Amino acid sequence: MKPGGGGVACPRPARYAGRNANVNVRKCLVTQIRPRPTLLRLALIAGLMGATALPVLAQDTAAAPPIRGLAGPYLAARMATVENDFRAAARYFVQASAHDPQDVYLQDSALVALASSGEVERAAVMAERLFLEERPTELAGLLRRAQLIRAEDWQGVIDLIEANRSPDLPLEQDLMDGTIRAWALLGAGRATDAVAAFEAMTAGEALAPIVNYHLALARALAGDYEAADRLILQSEASGHLMGLTARVQILSQLDRQDEALALLSDIEGLEAEPQLLALRQRLEQGQPVPFDVVAGPGDGIAHLLLSFASALASSPDPEPLALIHARLAAWIAPQNPEARLMSAQLLQDRQQFDLAEAEFDAVRRMGQMRPQAELSRIDALSRADRREEAEKAALALSSAYPGLAQSWVALGDVMRQQEKYAEAVPSYDRALDLLADAPPQARWFPLYARGIALERSGQFERAEADLLAALEIRPDQASLLNYLGYSWIDRNQNLDRALEMIKRAVELSPGDGYILDSLAWAYFRLGRYQDAVAPMEQSIATMASDPLVNDHLGDIYWMVGRYREAQIQWRRALSLEPAESGEVDADRIRAKLDRGLEAVMAEEDGPVASAPSQSPQTEADATE
Repeated sequence: MKPGGGGVACPRPARYAGRNANVNVRKCLVTQIRPRPTLLRLALIAGLMGATALPVLAQDTAAAPPIRGLAGPYLAARMATVENDFRAAARYFVQASAHDPQDVYLQDSALVALASSGEVERAAVMAERLFLEERPTELAGLLRRAQLIRAEDWQGVIDLIEANRSPDLPLEQDLMDGTIRAWALLGAGRATDAVAAFEAMTAGEALAPIVNYHLALARALAGDYEAADRLILQSEASGHLMGLTARVQILSQLDRQDEALALLSDIEGLEAEPQLLALRQRLEQGQPVPFDVVAGPGDGIAHLLLSFASALASSPDPEPLALIHARLAAWIAPQNPEARLMSAQLLQDRQQFDLAEAEFDAVRRMGQMRPQAELSRIDALSRADRREEAEKAALALSSAYPGLAQSWVALGDVMRQQEKYAEAVPSYDRALDLLADAPPQARWFPLYARGIALERSGQFERAEADLLAALEIRPDQASLLNYLGYSWIDRNQNLDRALEMIKRAVELSPGDGYILDSLAWAYFRLGRYQDAVAPMEQSIATMASDPLVNDHLGDIYWMVGRYREAQIQWRRALSLEPAESGEVDADRIRAKLDRGLEAVMAEEDGPVASAPSQSPQTEADATE
C-alpha cells in the first residue's frame, strides 16, 4: 500500500498488491482524463518534466540569472524542464509568458511548472487572471477550482463547473467535475442535492466503486454511519490506507469494535503502518475512535485528486500530470499526510530530492512517518548516490521503529552499498533476530545480504553458513547461486558443485551479464580457457562499459593465444577508468600489457580475487 486517496491503490506495488488491485477503477480514472485533448496536450508539456528527465537535483531559482526577451527565457525553461528543475522552469516560463501573454502553450507551461514546484498559490493566481481575461485553459480551470475549494467558496465552485465544462460529457458521467460538484453542494448546505448528485453518478458501472466511496464519506460526515457502512462495502476502499481507516472508523461509530479489530488483524504487514497500529491500540483499549478521515468537503475533494494522481502515475504510460493533482490535493488539504507523501514520492521518482524532502519533512512534523514511505525514500537516495543522506534516513527509521526488521535491513543495505561491510553485519544481525519466528521467505534476503557483508569483510566461514541457509530457502535464486558458487571457485573449494550452481544461475537468468561473467571466470579459474570464451563474449555484449568484464575477457583471450585481442581488451579496461570502480587494479593491467599475463601471474602468490558478481543493492534487485 502506498499513500493515496479515493478508491485507487497507489502507484508502486507493496503489501496490499493482489488484495484489491483496483484495475477497473484505475482504468475508469485514466479514461476520464485521457480523452480530453487539452489535458493530453498538457501531458505533453508536462512530459518534458518527467518522461525525458535527466537525474539532476533541483536548483534554487534565486540563483537563476535573469534573461531578457522571449527566446532566452523560453530556451532556458525548456532546458530546465528537460532537467526536471521545476523551480527554474517556473521562473523562466513565467518570464516567457509575460513577454507573450497570448501564447496558450507558454501560459500552460508556466502553470505546469509552478504547480509542480509547489508554488500552487502563484499558479492559482495566474489561473484566476486567465479567467478574468476570458482566456482560460483546462489546467487553469482545474487550478481555479482548487482555489475556490481552498477558500470554501462552494457556490463559486458550483457556478464555475456549470459555466465552464464540456457539453459532450454529462456531469453524472464526469468523475472529476461530478464528484467535485457533489461535494460543493454538501459544502453549500444542500445535502439532499449532494446525495442525489452522488447517486446519479453511481448509475454508471465504471464510476460506481469510487463514487460510492465518496458518498460513504459524505454520509459518515453527516452522521449516517449505517448508510456509510453499506456504501463503503460497495466501494474500492479496502485497497488503500485511507479507505481502510475510514471503514474501521465507521465500524467503531456503530459500536462494532470486534469487526473493526478483525478487519485490522487481517491486514498483512500491519506492523509497518503506524496509523493502523494506533487505531488497533485504541480499539483494544476501549478508547473512542472518532470519524476524522474527512473533516469537510475540501478533504473529500483532496481524496478525489489523489485518486487521479494515483491513476495517472500507475497507468501503463505514467502521466507527469500526476504530480500536479497530488500538489493540488496537498494545497487544498495541507494536513493530509497522504497528499504530502504522494507528492514526495512523485518528486523522488523525478530525482527532485530537495523538493521531496520538504514534503517528507512536513509528514514527519505531523507525526506521520510511514515506514514504507521511508524505505522507498532510503532506496531512492541510495540509487541517486546520496548515500550519506540515505544512511541518515535509515538510522532515523531504525531508531524510530527498532522492532521493524525492514528498517534494519535497509540500514544494512545502505552500509553495504558504501562498502562498510563490517558495519553492515550488526544491522542484519538485528533484522534476523527480529525475524526469528517469521516464515523462511522473510529471512532469505537478510541471510543473503549478511552473507555478502561477511564475505566482503573476510569472514567467509560465517558468510558460507548464511549463503547456504539462504539457498535452502531459495534454491533457484540466480544471484544467490552465482554468489556462493563463485565464492567457492575463487577459494578453490567445492569446484564441481560450484560450477553446477553457476550454470544453473545462467539457466535461470540467461541475460545477466554478471552471471555470464562469473561462469566464464569460473572456467578460467578451472583452467578451461576455451570454454570460458563464449560466456565471456556474451557477457561483454551486455556490459561493454564494465572495466572488470573487459579485463576478464582480455585474460581469457590471452590464455587461448589471442594476444592482440587481449591487449585491446586490457586497453579498453584502462580507458574505462577502472580505479573508480574499485574492482580492477589498473597497475596490474598495465603490467599485463608490458610483460604478459603469465609473467604477472608468476609474480603473484596466488590467484587474484575478484568480486563474485555485482551484489544486489536491495531485495528488489535480487528478485528482478
